[in-house]
Amino acid sequence: MTEIQTNRLFLRNFTLADAPSVYQYAKNPKVGPIAGWPPHQSVADSRHYIEEYFMSPHIFAITLKTNPENVIGLVGLELVADGNGKDFMQMGEAEISYWLGEPFWGQGIMPEAIQAVVTYGFEDCDLQAIWCGYKDGNLQSKRAQEKQGFKYDHTVQRMFNPVLNEYIVEHFTKLTKADWE
Repeated sequence: MTEIQTNRLFLRNFTLADAPSVYQYAKNPKVGPIAGWPPHQSVADSRHYIEEYFMSPHIFAITLKTNPENVIGLVGLELVADGNGKDFMQMGEAEISYWLGEPFWGQGIMPEAIQAVVTYGFEDCDLQAIWCGYKDGNLQSKRAQEKQGFKYDHTVQRMFNPVLNEYIVEHFTKLTKADWE
């Protein structure tokens, strides 16, 4: 089990016991759809997402050090080496994904979490580049990426999201290890 600490945050791998706190924030329709999934309908729904998507060695539950049992979001890497990645990604690269419960927006929590996971990706996973995407119109996500040095690379005009069963416009940014150093 991997754990990462920052000034305010404790990032750790998910467990099924996290379902109630995930549901507390993931049921909000302002959270899921901009991250690419529907609002959770029940604690069982959150448990399903944790089991199917969040329980990965490089995906972390975001918790505050003052309350490490309460999951307030997610930040993590999907490594090409683990069979993940878009067609434009290469071995030695990963995509970072994240979401945060609405009560914690605007407090600098996500940039802090992203910075920690980027460091983990480059130092511990020996990645050469980390990609990040944001749905067209999601300016909060765009800003969070820019604050960490991610640079715009390209846009996919019709990207299919099978979870939401819809086509979206997705913008992709990239941070290379050389730029990060």
